[in-house]
Amino acid sequence: MDWSVQQIAKLAGTTGRTLRHYDDIGLLRPSRTGNNGYRYYGQESLVRLQRILLLRDLGLGLPAIADVLGNEADEEHALGRHLAWLLQEQDRLGRQIASVRHTIEALQTGGKIMAEEMFDGFDHTTYQEEVEQRWGKDAYAKSDAWWRGMGAGEKAAWTEQSRQLGADWTAAAASGVPADSARAQDLARRHVEWLRGIPGTPASPAAGGSPATDGDIKGYVTGLGEMYVADPRFAANYGGADGAAIVRDALKIYAETEL
Repeated sequence: MDWSVQQIAKLAGTTGRTLRHYDDIGLLRPSRTGNNGYRYYGQESLVRLQRILLLRDLGLGLPAIADVLGNEADEEHALGRHLAWLLQEQDRLGRQIASVRHTIEALQTGGKIMAEEMFDGFDHTTYQEEVEQRWGKDAYAKSDAWWRGMGAGEKAAWTEQSRQLGADWTAAAASGVPADSARAQDLARRHVEWLRGIPGTPASPAAGGSPATDGDIKGYVTGLGEMYVADPRFAANYGGADGAAIVRDALKIYAETEL
């Protein structure tokens, strides 16, 4: 069985023009073209389109999507990793939805608002214990004060930056790039710059003066890389253990050569 451009466009929430563009650039070929010139899509094409849409939702551009698809032919494995990430997001969003509903119901009925329930799914303090154990209570206090002092727009921008960095790492890992490649090392550079923007951590310029003379930033960066792999909560940000391993290896190389 196959489907026409119009049918797939309607089902996938896209447009026929978009599908034809994907064909023109070689990103998504139809399964066959009829005598009338119409494009038709079978099961293999639909699986590929699903992956394209998932990667697009992560913020990847079409060249990056083509790179990922071209370097990871095992569609079942790739979709399995993406599913794990989606399930994690589903859990987080589900907890946020429940907490907001609880607040609305309490406001409508005059009921008691429970702080423990209001902020489930919003907790930026998830890793408080790890931070304090590794880098001290002062490090956590500074980063916590920094976060709480930001406005809603600033928090949204920082969250989006974090999400995009994770998505780019996930895409790089899915495409099979080596940790010492230019692409992975550029991501490592961005990752360290992102870390430098968090007050209280060894990567913050305030921790050791200037960026070039930060305290044990090399140990901090490589240690984080190891933690990304060892802790499933962190690994989930990079597509799972395999993705986290690329992040770890790339950060280690960058730390040894640039920090």
